[in-house]
Amino acid sequence: MKTDICIIGGGIVGLATAYQLSDQYPDKKIVVVEKENSLAKHQTGHNSGVLHSGIYYKPGSLKAINCRMGKQAMEAFCEEQEIEHELCGKVIVALNEEEVPRMEKIYQRGLENGVNCEIIPRERLVEIEPHAAGVRAIHVPECGIVNYKQVCLRLGEIIQEKNGQLLLGGGVKKIESSLDEIEVHTPSDSIQTTYLINCAGLHSDRITAMGGEQSPAKIIPFKGEYFELTDDSKHLCKNLIYPVPDPEFPFLGVHFTRMIDNSVECGPNAVLAFGREAYGKFDLNLKDLLESIFYPGFQKMAIKHWRMGWGEMWRSYNKGAFVKALQRLIPEIEAKHLHSVPAGIRAQAVSPEGAMVDDFLIQENNRIINVCNAPSPAATASLTIGATIAKNLSSRF
Repeated sequence: MKTDICIIGGGIVGLATAYQLSDQYPDKKIVVVEKENSLAKHQTGHNSGVLHSGIYYKPGSLKAINCRMGKQAMEAFCEEQEIEHELCGKVIVALNEEEVPRMEKIYQRGLENGVNCEIIPRERLVEIEPHAAGVRAIHVPECGIVNYKQVCLRLGEIIQEKNGQLLLGGGVKKIESSLDEIEVHTPSDSIQTTYLINCAGLHSDRITAMGGEQSPAKIIPFKGEYFELTDDSKHLCKNLIYPVPDPEFPFLGVHFTRMIDNSVECGPNAVLAFGREAYGKFDLNLKDLLESIFYPGFQKMAIKHWRMGWGEMWRSYNKGAFVKALQRLIPEIEAKHLHSVPAGIRAQAVSPEGAMVDDFLIQENNRIINVCNAPSPAATASLTIGATIAKNLSSRF
């Protein structure tokens, strides 16, 4: 099979990239290779479904710029394609006066990033979220919710309507490069392509290595475990309730999220997954696990954050501890209000120095573009990320 552009990865970043390329360059033949038998099987399919506003991110960072532009593009796409979404708003609550200065810093970032947000007193908070704790909060009315898997399915349909191909059920086994082309081998196909785009998410570092480059960071899989509110307790959360995040840790902490189907998820914790696709509590991929724990960057990170990591592990195996963490945001929550739902796994890029890479990371050479890190808000920003990749690739045509 010959093609102009081969994209590895059928998650939302890979599909958004294929969509943007097929829209801008309809004469180019595009193939998307996905090892699973369906699209959006991993990070995208386990996404919390939030349309992020960009309030948290450092002004001028790729995350901040792409989130703001990407949110607008995603809203427009959902409107055009009649995909259900809602701008429901969220609150970021300071649980005590000690958290207020950190909350105010987030608010200032929001203003710098152009986010519609305001600091509200306790009285206004309980009007918006009657059951939430907190002395003050940031209200972000433009924050929203959507089903990203539904977005992916529509993107896939449009790609095929524009004569693109989706090759499902065949993981990449080998990549060979010559002066004129790249050959991508799967168990059933050999694809000769002029350009290759790596959007492999949880396996992006491995695909980077297959393509002959050294990834600047290794993917360490972190599992996020969730509970869902029972039907008789959904009234405790009207929309989205988030804590003020710890600036030393790149995860947002447990929070409450109303989904587009009106279920309410709470979580996640963040524990080392025992495999890049080890979603169950006792699932294990020994090769993946050993690769993680013997990576010097992970060891340095673990030494630095061992106390936080121990707390996350404790909540993973102790429902009472998880409930206690949730009660900080909604004191009325009890164990009987919760039932577990499938976990997700986040592809966390970690540098050899032990730093968790917190921004988008894209590596390029003449024929290959590697998306080495696409953390949250990658789903919100996916259409803009795809447009950026398309623009970068166009200079090579």
